[in-house]
Amino acid sequence: MNDDELRSIATKRLKARADFYNYLLVWLGVSVIVTLVWALSGMGYFWPGWVIGGMGVAAIFQAIGVFGRHGVITDSAIDAEMERLKKG
Repeated sequence: MNDDELRSIATKRLKARADFYNYLLVWLGVSVIVTLVWALSGMGYFWPGWVIGGMGVAAIFQAIGVFGRHGVITDSAIDAEMERLKKG
């Protein structure tokens, strides 16, 4: 990879990481708001758990996309795959 390609990948990854941290703040804010609404409306069945849990599942998938190693194919990975194909 040349420097321009690396810069582009690094920029996308940094943007994704910043977006993920912003999402965590939104999740916290929404969690506080729905919990306050629940508390002020009588504290019956804890329905905010559905909202908090749903946003948590989204956070997990976003974290996998941000911190996972997929999406970047290195020259060494390509060479290794070519060797496997030659043998098989």
